[in-house]
Amino acid sequence: MRAYAKHYHLESPCYSVYAPLYDVVVSRALRKPRRVALGQVDWEPGMRVLLVGAGTGLDLHFLPHELEIHLTDLTPAMVKRARARAERYQRDVSCRVMDATTLEYPDEHFDVVVMHLILAVMPNPELGLAEAYRVLKPGGQLCVMDKFQPDAQAAGLSRRTLNVLTSFLATDITRQATPLLQQAGFRIRHDEPVLMNGLFRALLAAK
Repeated sequence: MRAYAKHYHLESPCYSVYAPLYDVVVSRALRKPRRVALGQVDWEPGMRVLLVGAGTGLDLHFLPHELEIHLTDLTPAMVKRARARAERYQRDVSCRVMDATTLEYPDEHFDVVVMHLILAVMPNPELGLAEAYRVLKPGGQLCVMDKFQPDAQAAGLSRRTLNVLTSFLATDITRQATPLLQQAGFRIRHDEPVLMNGLFRALLAAK
């Protein structure tokens, strides 16, 4: 079984059941953070873009037109809903079931990689970032929006205790964005708090 599916069982029936509820739970609360994060990207017509762990495709609403868009998620039910969303928006989007740690794309293939709400749920986010780095062209942009521990301090006792609870929801809130991205080889260009007093941050990095 694939890497983070093995840990969090993202291909189990419960995630297929969760897929129809995902939009209701996530859409409105994270509308502004998505818009802010994607607004940091230096878009140009004709760019080839990859959405990794894209869920039901909620980012599609905020993407400019005239892009070549590829979308992946590990859960087939999520990809099915993302494909339907793309059709409703009349967007030509390639939607595929795929593991973020073993992307089935060639090296230096994309101008932009978007990773929203995935790094906090991966057992080994370093593997996902390594793949993002691999498939990005030199100078390509990585757009990240997720839950992170502040870079200036390690997680305290209360944060670690809360993380025990959030881990049951497949979410780690003790990870620090800057070390993760820099260790993967990225240069951070923008870093902005977008929700819940900075728990959610939007970062733009370059290869």
